Amino acid sequence: MICKAISVFCLGLVATAAIYAASKEEKRLESAAVVMQEIMNTPENIPQGVLEKAECVIVFPSVLKAAFVVGGSYGRGAMACRTGKDFRGPWGAPAMYALEGGSIGFQIGGQATDLVLLVMNERGASSILDSQVKLGADASVAAGPVGRDASADTDASLRSEVLSYSRSRGLFAGISLEGSTLRPDDDATADVYGRKLTAREIVLGGKIGIPASGRHLIAVLQKNAPRNESKESARK
Repeated sequence: MICKAISVFCLGLVATAAIYAASKEEKRLESAAVVMQEIMNTPENIPQGVLEKAECVIVFPSVLKAAFVVGGSYGRGAMACRTGKDFRGPWGAPAMYALEGGSIGFQIGGQATDLVLLVMNERGASSILDSQVKLGADASVAAGPVGRDASADTDASLRSEVLSYSRSRGLFAGISLEGSTLRPDDDATADVYGRKLTAREIVLGGKIGIPASGRHLIAVLQKNAPRNESKESARK
């Protein structure tokens, strides 16, 4: 009887832990949606023309400097990409991602900072979907232009696979994330979907539905950039 009681208790703990993990990641998805919506509602935001040319968007709410690593930072968030051939379709189901890096900490200090990354071409999206990448080495990255009237055809956006932005204390600006590492957070993704899935399966498989916790984020992206205006995609 004692052994049985212990087994039931342990199973209960496992189930509770699984529910907590799922709830935590679902809240992270909701936070990503709120960050994206607030940014798009401010005057000095991501230029419409830039967002319309992005293949994917990655949002990291409340990135914090890790005090135990000099200059180190760690953030968790979500990536959503356009669906269909050559990323020409509507925004699809999100995959969870993690960001780690040395250079971020010196720029954002001890403040919680929201980060938004725009993946501007198919090559950048493919590398980020497949494995861990080092920004600036495996995928080129630049601080994104800011303001409604800023041009998407700047040298940075033409050259770079990823454009990066930060928001801290209400201030929104482009930020350099060179040297930071970006990777799929498969454990967090499993918590959201209830089973193991790769980022590529979610984004390119076309068979994964958008979870309830991710619908707000996808709705914000769909409202602000319903069509892919990238010249690269249009040529294909």
